[in-house]
Amino acid sequence: MRKQQVVYTSPLDALIAVTKRLSLYENQYSMDTKEFFNRYSKGQFSDEEHWVEWANDYRHFLGLRLELETRLQDVA
Repeated sequence: MRKQQVVYTSPLDALIAVTKRLSLYENQYSMDTKEFFNRYSKGQFSDEEHWVEWANDYRHFLGLRLELETRLQDVA
């Protein structure tokens, strides 16, 4: 499968997009992302592509959220 790279104009746009993807995973697998990630981190899921992508999307989400929180603290 060929991956497509998407470039966002802002961290907020990227956060919105990744949040939508996380929501799709949650609906598809009937599981909260935090619960999934905790279980994935403990080795309870295989390294199949869809699990790896979900975990990577969550890591991306956490990074973006931290970046935005830091920017907001700098402004306040």
